[in-house]
Amino acid sequence: MFQNKLLFSFAFFMVTTLFFASGAIAATHTVKKGEEFDEIADLYDTSVYTLLELNEVEDIEEVTEGFVLKLPDHIQNKKVPAEKEKKKETIEDYEVVKTLTVEASAFTAYCKGCSGKTASGIDLKKNPDIKLIAVDPKVIPLGTKVWVEGYGVAVAGDTGGSIKGNRIDVFVKTKKVALNWGRKNVEIKVLK
Repeated sequence: MFQNKLLFSFAFFMVTTLFFASGAIAATHTVKKGEEFDEIADLYDTSVYTLLELNEVEDIEEVTEGFVLKLPDHIQNKKVPAEKEKKKETIEDYEVVKTLTVEASAFTAYCKGCSGKTASGIDLKKNPDIKLIAVDPKVIPLGTKVWVEGYGVAVAGDTGGSIKGNRIDVFVKTKKVALNWGRKNVEIKVLK
């Protein structure tokens, strides 16, 4: 009889321990390639600050692919989204890869010192309606499709002596259009 009570007590202890231990297991998220820290926080309805503090991380740069993040307690009681599909931004059937703010000016095929041919070999005089921009290829590789605010979808098809860093030149038909464009900050979206 004593052995039965002892066996029952031990079984009860094991079952309750397993039950409560499973409830105490913290929810986690393994960081995937290309995931942004703020996107992960949004995914779980929490803040970047909360995730940093909970994981004892001082710098977001420490959180790289494969890092296992502990999630806040309130996540344990919610269904953790396994693979919440993030809506991808698209423009004209192209996926937006990156958004930048750049300084933009305009040029024509007939500007002083221009040959009318681009660094990628396009003859602008024979293609006056082409949507093309000059870029710093270290920032945007030649051949890349890009949406430019106030201009539309264009190809990065040229370079220029003064086009360095976050600067672009948009190709336009006439000097008058180029002068009207001026020099301004615009948003661009790199596409794929």
